[in-house]
Amino acid sequence: MLLNLGQRTLDLSAPKVMGVINMTPDSFSDGGKYQTLDDAFSAAYKMISDGATIIDIGGESTRPGAQEIPTQIQLDRVIPLIEMIKKNSNIIISIDSGNPEVIKESISSGIELVNDVFALQKPGALEVFAKSDKAVCLMHMQNQPKNMQNNPIYNKLPDDILGFFEQRINDCQNAGIAKNRIIIDPGFGFGKNMQHNLILLKCLKSFTKFNTPICVGLSRKKLIGDLTGKSIEERLVGGIVAALHAIKNGANIIRTHDVAASVDALKIMHSIENTDLSL
Repeated sequence: MLLNLGQRTLDLSAPKVMGVINMTPDSFSDGGKYQTLDDAFSAAYKMISDGATIIDIGGESTRPGAQEIPTQIQLDRVIPLIEMIKKNSNIIISIDSGNPEVIKESISSGIELVNDVFALQKPGALEVFAKSDKAVCLMHMQNQPKNMQNNPIYNKLPDDILGFFEQRINDCQNAGIAKNRIIIDPGFGFGKNMQHNLILLKCLKSFTKFNTPICVGLSRKKLIGDLTGKSIEERLVGGIVAALHAIKNGANIIRTHDVAASVDALKIMHSIENTDLSL
């Protein structure tokens, strides 16, 4: 499966790892971790060295209860890092944003992927993105970050979310966005309780019906903490197990804070699955 990024393509015949860099003071896991641009660049460079294929940069937290951040503050947080990484690496850079102006400026600065938890539904976002030749990850979220975890309810899973993606993919194609530029993400933890998340993880293979790459973000999520009783800093093993289950059931991209461990886990899985049984 090839993802069209504009000037190049990404081969997803083997799963890839997306490293997370949040330039925010309040993200649930790494908020406030990078105090300077150099700190953030060093972290991104280490992720690249550890085997990340994509670096995903965010300037606005979308944790449960998060409020919107002014556009200029987001731009001030993300654009310098995008430009620094672009100058020093050929890595694929993703912007984690649904803000049309942030999307537009990030594309101008050289990103090749828009990772949008709002699935290009904010006013103007679809139109701005459609003018580019980049790729987009459409994520499902019930409601908004500030209220998404206030008793989320579904009629039937995974059908409700499959219907959402069918509509969003159609909307994108009607706007001139080719299907080979689209990734989907079920949105673990975004307007879902623990049972919802487990159902989606168990039924992930049903999302392969769209013939688009699937991205999953399970790293350090509350789901892992609820199941293990572990703090955010202690959720590595649980997150890796969940991510590998997702890969076995059709996921193509793992979005994670823990790049090195995720890359190692995928190497082991790949080696086992491709072992020649003829001796």
